[in-house]
Amino acid sequence: MTWQPQLLPNDHPPVSSGSVGVLMINLGTPEAPTPGAVKTYLKQFLSDRRVIEIPALLWQPLLRGVILNTRPKKSAEAYSKVWTERGSPLADITARQSEVIAGKMGENVQVEYAMRYGSPSIEERLLKLTEAGCDRILIAPLYPQYCAATTATVFDEVARVLGEMRWQPALRFLPPYHDDPAYLDALAEDLTRQVEALTFKPEVLLLSFHGMPMRTLELGDPYHCHCHKSARLLRERLEGLPQFAGVRFETSFQSRFGPAQWLEPATDDTLTKEGEQGTKRIAVAAPGFSADCVETLEELALEGAEIFEEAGGEDYAVLDCLNTSASGLTLLESMVKRELGGWI
Repeated sequence: MTWQPQLLPNDHPPVSSGSVGVLMINLGTPEAPTPGAVKTYLKQFLSDRRVIEIPALLWQPLLRGVILNTRPKKSAEAYSKVWTERGSPLADITARQSEVIAGKMGENVQVEYAMRYGSPSIEERLLKLTEAGCDRILIAPLYPQYCAATTATVFDEVARVLGEMRWQPALRFLPPYHDDPAYLDALAEDLTRQVEALTFKPEVLLLSFHGMPMRTLELGDPYHCHCHKSARLLRERLEGLPQFAGVRFETSFQSRFGPAQWLEPATDDTLTKEGEQGTKRIAVAAPGFSADCVETLEELALEGAEIFEEAGGEDYAVLDCLNTSASGLTLLESMVKRELGGWI
């Protein structure tokens, strides 16, 4: 038994309860593609102890004295290249994903989205759901591969918010889904559709995941293993299809930051190597991102094309993330309904 209708005396104040909430969470984005907005976003993001594991006494002076005075301008330029009339692509796509899922859940389930960093915040959306009578809430971090710097920091923030609440809802968390057959099938179906639509046949399909410092792997974070498992299982689904006959699959890690050693091989180095070794046609997919963002639309699509072409490559394409594709929405719906089992 998870909930029963409220049997209140006639003179009792109304009690709002009995609804189920779903909070879909992605990483975050600045409010605008401006240095000021980017600085505010980066200050929050890069102050998270899960994201930067350097002791605060060493890190904060560097962050506030150097990074926040130099990086925002460059990052704002990158964001401005992908910003749309609807704002940040990441926030826009995540909002549209939540709207579609809300329409498939029924009247008793309320679906919201939040950004771990930026707006709308996890705190804002959790309070909205509880005030609307959601006493059971599914927290759904949209990260297929578990990483302390993404998935765990969502848990941290949810715990912080609940720590200030007197009346707390019951919670469930969507687990990592890096090897979920539904996730892999959705990727295989959508990538096949996109490759069929290309004007060229790629020689290589590069699966690019967001990078992390090598130290995270050495400390026991499973992210590196999750990425490689996703890549292997996806390759097994694709390599027997005629659209991928003769295509070579490679895996790499993008978005290096700072002087520390990061997971390898790096995506930019891989694109250079492929071009220099004679690869002329390459397609890139980013299976670790549930929605397109500055890392896929600018770093991979724009910077990546320049790197590959300068190294001798010719045809280059970055495939869309699952976004609001039919395959992606079917995946989200199936996972949410599965995790709400017994509540709806």
